[in-house]
Amino acid sequence: MTVSIVRFGGSNCDRDAKRALEHLGIDAEIVWHEDGLPADTEGIVLPGGFSYGDYLRAGAMAARSPIMESVREAASEGVPVLGVCNGAQIGCESGLTDGAFTTNESARFQCEHVYLRVERADTPWTAAYEEGDVIEIPIAHGEGRYEIPDDRLAKLEDDDRVLFRYCDENGETNPAANPNGSKNAVAGVLGDRDTVAVMMPHPERATLPDIGPTDGRGVLRAFE
Repeated sequence: MTVSIVRFGGSNCDRDAKRALEHLGIDAEIVWHEDGLPADTEGIVLPGGFSYGDYLRAGAMAARSPIMESVREAASEGVPVLGVCNGAQIGCESGLTDGAFTTNESARFQCEHVYLRVERADTPWTAAYEEGDVIEIPIAHGEGRYEIPDDRLAKLEDDDRVLFRYCDENGETNPAANPNGSKNAVAGVLGDRDTVAVMMPHPERATLPDIGPTDGRGVLRAFE
């Protein structure tokens, strides 16, 4: 599989994603957004960073780049698409998934390791885990708080489209384990297809054994 990592002006986790994927033996290339998706694209990563300086809203300008129409079309055809951090913001802004990410409850940038509970294990992104598993993944964001109107949240929950939830090391959800104040401790969600996902934590930063935990490998193995 060839994974296209879409680089926007201000992306800064594209090379991290490429290195992590290649470490797993997955072919990946960085694609400048103005050049469009290569014809051999079989997977797509929207990486983290600060696309367009987070002007207007984080991810809002990148979501309106012409390449996102191609990303949505690919997603509708079953191509795996993963949005991480700023890529998650872009994914929500472009309609790949429901909800939005906004300013952390702390009103400050947060960079730390957090625990996530796997809410579903029957998706490409979580097939390496068991439902209820607790994994350790780092975050690095200032606008990571997941927000969604209550009625749409209820539908999201009813449709079982919450992928990861912030928790403590024992798998319990509580305010102390929710680093940014996300509604219902949501850390990652699925689109209409389970081949589309966005998540605020960085699995590519939890893949290489030389720099810490490797719990993020399971997420990226969806591209194998």
